[in-house]
Amino acid sequence: MTPARLCDTLPGMRIHVFTSDVRLPRPREEVFAFFSDARNLEQITPPWMKFEIVGSEEVVIQKGTLIDYKLRIHGLPLRWRSEITVWEPPALFADRQLRGPYRLWIHEHRFTEENGGTRAYDQVRYAVPGGRIVNALFVARDIREIFEFRSRKLQEIFPAP
Repeated sequence: MTPARLCDTLPGMRIHVFTSDVRLPRPREEVFAFFSDARNLEQITPPWMKFEIVGSEEVVIQKGTLIDYKLRIHGLPLRWRSEITVWEPPALFADRQLRGPYRLWIHEHRFTEENGGTRAYDQVRYAVPGGRIVNALFVARDIREIFEFRSRKLQEIFPAP
């Protein structure tokens, strides 16, 4: 995993980039299928975030799908809505925050075949209210911890056969 870094600047907004990757000893189609079920997000999100998908209907993920969540960040309850903006099974999908705590959140998920398994790669481009200072004090660390939890959990879910 690499730390968040300053990527770009849009008018009035500093964009940071965080990347993470994990090798899973399972076929790409199996790993992608797991990510295609929105209910699985709860499994790979740290319990301290109290992450929950809102609504009782099963979410069918495809380009244009909207997903609503409830979660907590540092104990504060938040609502989050994301849209699937790219859907290219079994190689890639991307989502962006429409409503939530970030000024910008674009999360790209890539899946590549590697030595009989799958490399799951994440890239998050984000901007935060309060800019560089808030990112340095809180956000970058939180994102790193979330993705470290996610990597460990994915390795539990997809053990070597």
